[in-house]
Amino acid sequence: MRQTLQLRLGQQLTMTPQLQQAIRLLQLSSLELRTEIQQALESNMMLELDEEGEPASDEESAGAEEEAPSAEERIPEDLPLDTSWEEIYDGTTALSAGGREDGDLDPLDNRPHGDGGLREHLLEQVGLERLSERDRALAEVVVDAIGEDGYLAADPAELCAALPADWAVEPAEIEAVRQRIRHLDPAGVGARNLQEALLPQLRQLPADTPWRDAAITAVSEHLDTLAQRAPEALAAALGVDTAAGAEILALVRTLDPRPGLQVGNAAADYIVPDVTVSRHDGRWRVELNSETAPRLRINAYYASLIRQMERGSDSSCLRSHLQEARWLIKSLRSRNETLLRVASAIVERQQGFFEHGEEAMQPLVLREIAEAVEMHESTISRITTNKYMDTPRGTLEFKYFFSSHVQTHDGGEASATAIRARIRRLIAEEDRCQPLSDSAIARTLQEEGIQVARRTVAKYRESLSIAPSAERKTPRRATR
Repeated sequence: MRQTLQLRLGQQLTMTPQLQQAIRLLQLSSLELRTEIQQALESNMMLELDEEGEPASDEESAGAEEEAPSAEERIPEDLPLDTSWEEIYDGTTALSAGGREDGDLDPLDNRPHGDGGLREHLLEQVGLERLSERDRALAEVVVDAIGEDGYLAADPAELCAALPADWAVEPAEIEAVRQRIRHLDPAGVGARNLQEALLPQLRQLPADTPWRDAAITAVSEHLDTLAQRAPEALAAALGVDTAAGAEILALVRTLDPRPGLQVGNAAADYIVPDVTVSRHDGRWRVELNSETAPRLRINAYYASLIRQMERGSDSSCLRSHLQEARWLIKSLRSRNETLLRVASAIVERQQGFFEHGEEAMQPLVLREIAEAVEMHESTISRITTNKYMDTPRGTLEFKYFFSSHVQTHDGGEASATAIRARIRRLIAEEDRCQPLSDSAIARTLQEEGIQVARRTVAKYRESLSIAPSAERKTPRRATR
């Protein structure tokens, strides 16, 4: 074997402690940030709450011979996307309230725990699967998109649109990973509709279960007939007698239409909005919620002790605490500035929603906000996860304002959120004796200029937990 010497040029981003801290603070929720600040106050003597004014500047609070690093680091625009997918697509932290054995409630038990329900249950199983690094990352994305009921409301294209463009993920990859997740516990998880939720539950039953195969046929081919809950109609559809139809119907009714609820501790999730949105003088204004991040400053007394001490172990400890305190204050300031810029950009692009409601929601992806605030998509993903706005239309997560789009006849785009809202209104205003079918809704939307297929309408209707037209139908009362 011949030895050779090669020279290679490359670029590498060095993650300094201050930069790592700034990135980590971006993804913390308001409650997690409070905990982080409280821990810092308890462990660092140089930090104190500033209950009167703005944080003291470095020059005012230094009191030391050595300054912190002179170059003020900023979060780079080209943040590497392969550092940790958990950082980008981290779900909400579960909060659980537990009681003691004696029955008395302990208020301190109502705090975050690691074992937090369906998401953690699925991720544990994903960790045991033989998956490539890429598929494991995509599996975490899919798991994060699964609701508490076990359903996956977003389609593969929507998930692809939310991912960094550098990953070049195709919808087929997402769908393949979803199929792997559908084989996890509980049976039926990751379903896109009721049929997908029920079939795995039937197939996992012992082969000798009475009427198992007939029930599988009923769910696969006669779901609308099952919805009528009429043994006679089901028996006719399957070609069996009425007694058998009743047993098949009884077997299907033992299944869980919301499999995700089998797992998970009922958690008390407390939402503290990070920003408030209000209207002033005809314009929408975005302001930081001061309660989410208490102002910090350097303790002037302890900082002055450094100048009086000779160099030694005590002096080194104080200098280290001073540097850490400055880093935290700068990181918090950077987090707040980024949060405000991103929130303002979102509100600017979704003014129609604030003025008129969901039907005026515009299609929006992370890339658009990233370009508007001149940051990388991964940074926008971090800052929009577990962050909430207090608006006149309710407390909404930042992610709520992002959705895929559907083409319109005039070449424009319509937000998936707006289409869902339009479908909800059409169904709310329908004649209950003659409810609108998915095809009829699709035709109405097409007449309004929105190019949408019947199966897309069905998908959006199911994501709104609205039953099909056969189940919504109310018999017309006879008049005398």
